[in-house]
Amino acid sequence: MYQSLGQLKETKVFKDPVHRYIYVSDQLIWQLIGTKEFQRLRRIKQLGTSFLTFHGAEHTRFHHSLGVYEITRQLIDVFNGRADWDDQYRELTLVAALLHDVGHGPFSHAFENVFGVDHEEWTERIILGDTEIKQVLDQVGEGFAEEVASIINKTHPNQLLVTMISSQLDVDRMDYLLRDAHFAGVSYGKFDLERMLRVLRPAPNQMVVKQSGMHSIEDYIMRRYQMYWQVYLHPVTRSSDYLLKAILERAKELYTGDYEFAIDPIHLSPLFTQQMSLKNYLALDETIVYFYFQQWAEEEDVVLSDLARRFVDRKLFKYVDYPADKRARVHKKLCSLFEQIGLDPTYYLLEDKLSRLPYDLYGDNGEISKQPIMLQMKSGQMKEISQVSPLVQAIANSRQTDEKLFYPQEILHDLREFANEKMQIDQLLLGEES
Repeated sequence: MYQSLGQLKETKVFKDPVHRYIYVSDQLIWQLIGTKEFQRLRRIKQLGTSFLTFHGAEHTRFHHSLGVYEITRQLIDVFNGRADWDDQYRELTLVAALLHDVGHGPFSHAFENVFGVDHEEWTERIILGDTEIKQVLDQVGEGFAEEVASIINKTHPNQLLVTMISSQLDVDRMDYLLRDAHFAGVSYGKFDLERMLRVLRPAPNQMVVKQSGMHSIEDYIMRRYQMYWQVYLHPVTRSSDYLLKAILERAKELYTGDYEFAIDPIHLSPLFTQQMSLKNYLALDETIVYFYFQQWAEEEDVVLSDLARRFVDRKLFKYVDYPADKRARVHKKLCSLFEQIGLDPTYYLLEDKLSRLPYDLYGDNGEISKQPIMLQMKSGQMKEISQVSPLVQAIANSRQTDEKLFYPQEILHDLREFANEKMQIDQLLLGEES
């Protein structure tokens, strides 16, 4: 049995640019916000390298985590008193919402892709490990931290709680769409949050939407579609992500090859050797990584120094469309030409293929792969939203793909002694192969 830590004598208020105010009245939530693991999120940007594309996108995982908590608090107020909501889960759900991203590393997903890091696994390790967060959670009672972790890893027996935090219609997405749009300075992700919360209902094992709220969900899905292709998957951001990955992969290659760095990268070496402890991981943030990038810009290794300097000074790779038929014809030739002019294609010729749906209903086998958004009809019957909405049906049955090739255009232009190779590269990149 758990023991609540009670309420604060006076409600704490955070002034927020998206939700106007974020209210904290629970002693437990206030103590968690004050832990060093949660405060670390102030040093992790929400959108990774997107600030190099949208200069205002400097907001952090700390901002976002507070926002997810606040939306959850409001949603619970909507659910309170309804048949399928048990208010004994209130504090548990608020904690899971607050801590859902505490395991993110520097530059978020780009960082994860290089080192095989899963932020949800690290979130669970932080919640259950030797941390200030675990000490706070243990005050509530034995097993409480494990129950919070079970919502994060989606194994909690009450799947309604899981879908509130992580699903195709969850508090996480609601906050990041609004917050990312605000700080990126775009209107794409803005939707009527108040209206959406009013049409959500608790049901066994998931949230559902009142039939009258269908158009609010359509708007949400379209906003998500626009944010993905206009912000999250912007080709300039993808260029900076790939440059970041190239730097870290080169540094890892050098470190494991016994290269002597001017300054030993002791904060990153556990990642390079796959011996990362919880203490090591929590010592990582973007200020640390930036320090090494600035140092590596002066390294003797010409590849690492060039890549690091590019990132620090925002000299990003250019890009061209690179569909599958073109890739099959020209990739081997491009690699050979890059090697001839002294550029390692591993780091200077980067392929990228992206395919993303704002509402993903079907898996590769044609069967429903994710928990769908369900409408609660006036009759009480449940229907998957694409069965009722032609707009959502069109989105669920289509898949947009974008393929790009990133390369250092300005280096090619400066290589006068390789005029013939440069001409061939230009022809291949521009699709003018004879």
